[in-house]
Amino acid sequence: MNTKNIVALGLIGIFTLSSCSDDDSNDMMQENASANLYATSHANGNVTRYNLTTNSVTTFNTSASDSEGIYYDPESDSFTIATRGMTQTSLQTYVGISDMITATINLSVDFSSQAILQNPRDLAVSGDFYVVADSQNANAGRFFVFEKSNGSMTLSRTITTDFSVWGIEFVGNDLYAVVDNTNELAVFTNFLSSNPANATVSASKRIAIEGIVRTHGIAFDGGTLIMSDIAAASGTGADTDGGFHVITNFLSKFNATANGGTLAVGQQIRYAGSATLMGNPVNVEYDAESDTVYVAELANGAGRVLAFGNVSTAGGGNASPALNNSLAGVSSLYFYKG
Repeated sequence: MNTKNIVALGLIGIFTLSSCSDDDSNDMMQENASANLYATSHANGNVTRYNLTTNSVTTFNTSASDSEGIYYDPESDSFTIATRGMTQTSLQTYVGISDMITATINLSVDFSSQAILQNPRDLAVSGDFYVVADSQNANAGRFFVFEKSNGSMTLSRTITTDFSVWGIEFVGNDLYAVVDNTNELAVFTNFLSSNPANATVSASKRIAIEGIVRTHGIAFDGGTLIMSDIAAASGTGADTDGGFHVITNFLSKFNATANGGTLAVGQQIRYAGSATLMGNPVNVEYDAESDTVYVAELANGAGRVLAFGNVSTAGGGNASPALNNSLAGVSSLYFYKG
């Protein structure tokens, strides 16, 4: 039996059942919709695409040997990855990938940025600007801001901050960033317009998220924010001590929490426990329409892509994932539906 097809069918169940409607126009939209989950890997730099509507899995062999951070652009039908390693430290873009549906495809880079990255952890996009969270050390991080234009990726500016960075997410014009080695969340308001040139800046606001030990991944959709908790990065039990938090009505809760304050765990939903198979959930994605969280789990089983459905209503706890697919060294995810 083909394990990947079984996994993809599980994803289709999450996508389709949650989107059912008696309205004919909505049914037609569902039939014409496509949903894809893209995953990167530390193991080989390849990109795996799970097509949730055609029940297929495609592996793109890229020019990278290691990557973390990915974005799919529907206008150019391309994905961009942040590459890592001694010789590959850039953004690489691969164009025209939707019609490629065979199981394994070898790709060549269509264009790339300057080789300036050092330790990329995540990628967030606003318009033509691609922001890479790059962790320098425990006390400092950088945001490399690239501008995509006419088939090129050019460094626009470098923003340095006073904490180690990991996951980042644009919510409107504001850039939210997890504070690595802590349970904190920071925001840089009007990030691009407020920081037009190279600068060293502090976050506009930082709060603690009660219940999280050490956060890494972040995702936002439909008013709900997801944050992952890797807890202990290594040692006994480190492959089962992770989790993620669901924060509905996020903006109102964040705005109501004072700078330096704590968002109470009672205002969140926590998923954690041995049945979740989460130990080091380094990256997360969220689809509000299906109320599904997708998790890049790095520690448990040497790497898994997990999915949990109905996360805002199921109540949290030690829930088993609806999807459990092995993917060695999985490092980041991007969900696209259109």
